[in-house]
Amino acid sequence: MKIYLSLLLLTIYSVISFGQNAPRRIDALRITDYISRLPSAIKITMAVEGVSGEEFFSYRPTVRVPSASVIKIPILLELMEKVKVKQIDLEKIYTLQASDKAGGSGVIANMPEGKKFTIRELAQEMIRSSDNTATNILIRAVGMDAVNQNLMRLGSTKTRLNRIMMDTMAVKQGRENYVNTVEINDLLRKIYNKEVATPALCEEMIEILKNCGDTTTIPRNLPKDVVIAHKTGGLTYVRGDAAIIYTPKPFIVSIFVEGFKEETTAERIIGELAEICWENLK
Repeated sequence: MKIYLSLLLLTIYSVISFGQNAPRRIDALRITDYISRLPSAIKITMAVEGVSGEEFFSYRPTVRVPSASVIKIPILLELMEKVKVKQIDLEKIYTLQASDKAGGSGVIANMPEGKKFTIRELAQEMIRSSDNTATNILIRAVGMDAVNQNLMRLGSTKTRLNRIMMDTMAVKQGRENYVNTVEINDLLRKIYNKEVATPALCEEMIEILKNCGDTTTIPRNLPKDVVIAHKTGGLTYVRGDAAIIYTPKPFIVSIFVEGFKEETTAERIIGELAEICWENLK
């Protein structure tokens, strides 16, 4: 009886231990089945990874997609690299000029000429309201080439900043901004793990990304108390989001949708795919 009881306890302990240490997995069949039921015109590009580099799921991982405002993550990163080497001061004052004002998303274009902002405030607004005016000011401050050189240094071969925001002529000429889901996940992972700029500046970037005001995509179906550091993007032909999701073991997900007729359809798809990921990895 004692031997039997000891074996039973050992078995129970082993099961519990295995359950605690079992690797997390994504239900890939559930995701691919979901994608297969979408209209044929819709294209999904996504990657789901752990903050330590675990590869949970990817769909069209080698594809580059129009980035929309998700390209603002590399711009933010290059800004902080410039701050690190004291080429830019986040407390420096910038005075808004009429020529700075850009259309599309954001609030600064509606403010009066002569309005003063710190560089930090411009960076915060670039993410919070996806402000295009703030973004273009920062692109000029850090340099488009510098953003791309930093991307190359960090190993990105497909993610590129090729134009300022709302440059419709550049788009017509074929100069588009692009992102790759695996590469943007890698940038977020480097920020999370404090492998770029400085640890303090990485923390600041995370806090800025946590304040993204657009909750219609990855945060859409997740509990309101789940902390998410992310940046969304949207054009008439692409909707995307790239995020660090703070579960007990945080993970990183980027999802882009192309070929939709209505933006709300793309937002729903991103939200439902993110919900599946969260249910598996929470």
